[in-house]
Amino acid sequence: MRRRFVATLLALAAAGAVTGRAAAQGAAEVVVDAAGPVRTLAAGVAAVRPGGRVVVRPGVYREPTVVVRKPVTIEGVAWPVVDGERAREILRIEADDVTVRGLVLRDVGTSYVEDRAAVKVDGARRCVIEGNRIERAFFGIYLAKAADCRIVGNEVVGADTTETSAGNGIHLWYSRGVEIRGNRVTGHRDGIYLEFVKKSRITGNVSERNLRYGLHFMFSDSCVYRENTFRDNDAGVAVMYTKNVEMRRNRFEHNWGGSSYGLLLKDITDSTVEDNLFARNSVGVLAEGSNRVRVEGNEFVENGWAVRIMANAVDNLFTRNNFVGNSFDVATNSRQSFSEFRGNYWDRYRGYDLDGDGAGDVPYRPVRLFSLVAERYPPSLILLRSLFVELLNTAERMLPALTPGTLVDAAPALEAYR
Repeated sequence: MRRRFVATLLALAAAGAVTGRAAAQGAAEVVVDAAGPVRTLAAGVAAVRPGGRVVVRPGVYREPTVVVRKPVTIEGVAWPVVDGERAREILRIEADDVTVRGLVLRDVGTSYVEDRAAVKVDGARRCVIEGNRIERAFFGIYLAKAADCRIVGNEVVGADTTETSAGNGIHLWYSRGVEIRGNRVTGHRDGIYLEFVKKSRITGNVSERNLRYGLHFMFSDSCVYRENTFRDNDAGVAVMYTKNVEMRRNRFEHNWGGSSYGLLLKDITDSTVEDNLFARNSVGVLAEGSNRVRVEGNEFVENGWAVRIMANAVDNLFTRNNFVGNSFDVATNSRQSFSEFRGNYWDRYRGYDLDGDGAGDVPYRPVRLFSLVAERYPPSLILLRSLFVELLNTAERMLPALTPGTLVDAAPALEAYR
């Protein structure tokens, strides 16, 4: 009898232990509802099991920073709002395999001592930040030491009016293998910012009306930028201190200002700029200290300067580009050029093609004499449309003496490329 009693107690204890372990593992799906039993996002994340799903119903949720330390999916239904109340970071991810989608994350306050973000991923892999709306955040989406993550289809809208009080829309630091695709970013310091990032792809994004750069990246090798639109940003796009970069089929539009450009290439090597549109920028492409860059098949339309290439840019090739309606097609700061222009279409070219090979028989000199004058004395630009400037440039075409003798297109195209 005594033995039977002890066995029963042991069986009950074992059953209790199993039940306790199951409870500790949490539910496969937890619903967060302001009027339900689980009323905060933090409570939902705590209650769900690893690999489970937290469903957030409509409402406004105000709570301390939510830290995610296990793989889960957090998904909003009908755009629930998680409000940082201008005081704190909203969501910090410290685990691999976390997905966040369908949330409105808003009001992350400015800080001058920490990089607060609506969503910060710290040291995690395979995260997915997808289909969220981020409003009035200091930093929108911030990845640090992350790998193989996806940032897809988010709308990131800032509201600050000065660079010092604004963070970046999408910010990557020391990360690798990240895909940034189909996002819209506006109203931040830099729309998309990358530093020490490797082998990542930035495709199909729209970055416009940001306070500094639409895209800004440094020390980020072997990255691909395709089919993005960078429009109406204060300083344009800056690619700096990087190698093996591919920039194809992007649009650089309406980046106007005294220090603005469509694309700045500074200390870039072994890279490709191909099939892009540079339209109505102060400067289409500014190349400074860039080597072995191939610039091919681009459209330079109605820019102030289509290309400004400095004397320290060496072994670059500009070929099969169309130059149409620019105030200056090419400008430089030296009488020597160490880069090559070959087979481009120039709307100002007035040569001929007697042998019928599609290339002009007379070389074209794209650097106008007045562009050299304006490079040294910027106030002289007020004379740009004057008869004096036209006479000056005509005389230089007839008897070239001051424009760079080494900067010529020896085989200019007679027709624009399609």
